[in-house]
Amino acid sequence: MDQDQLKRAVAAAAVEYTLSKINPDSIVGIGTGSTANCFIDLLAEHKHCFQSAVASSDASAERLRGHGIEVIELNAAAEVTIYIDGADEANPHLELIKGGGAALTREKIVTAVANEFVCIADESKWVDYLGTFPLPVEVIPMARSYVARELVKLGGDPVWRENVVTDNGNQILDVHHLYPVASACALEEKINHITGVVTNGFFALKPADILFLATQQGIVTHHPKT
Repeated sequence: MDQDQLKRAVAAAAVEYTLSKINPDSIVGIGTGSTANCFIDLLAEHKHCFQSAVASSDASAERLRGHGIEVIELNAAAEVTIYIDGADEANPHLELIKGGGAALTREKIVTAVANEFVCIADESKWVDYLGTFPLPVEVIPMARSYVARELVKLGGDPVWRENVVTDNGNQILDVHHLYPVASACALEEKINHITGVVTNGFFALKPADILFLATQQGIVTHHPKT
């Protein structure tokens, strides 16, 4: 199977899992990116099985509405039953790097609210150590240069993702040359403590609860390694 087929296969597995967890009153959290788009398209066939959705980006919200799925603001959601999203990298502890689509802050917020975070990815995203994929860091625009200098002190090589503005009106620095990350939790905390950082793309302090990984041999289910 090519990568697109793998993404569709893992999205189908996630839809089946989601249906086992929700009821007609449930609110489903939906992520951002190409794999999440596959999930949205397949979930649309079952839109009668849940109440509404919360989206981590304007793009996902628009796609959901295009399928006739009600999208509500997170502030209006008393509870998010399950959140499904992709990743740019995932390790055996189910710590992730996310934010290639520049939606990391909203993704992290919905992850924090959801009862369960399900990550879906193809086998190209599976790594032993995080850091090959450049780490996205969302920054307040006026702090971009200062944050970049502080990231250099941490051993990174930050590059401004020009002409990209997040849904929150902020900018993205992509931090290269962090591989191999020895402690994603520690580095996530350090970067988040830099003044001007909104958040960074490590999902390590709160990793995924379960990962469905599409491989050439089929869907492999991973739980966090302890």
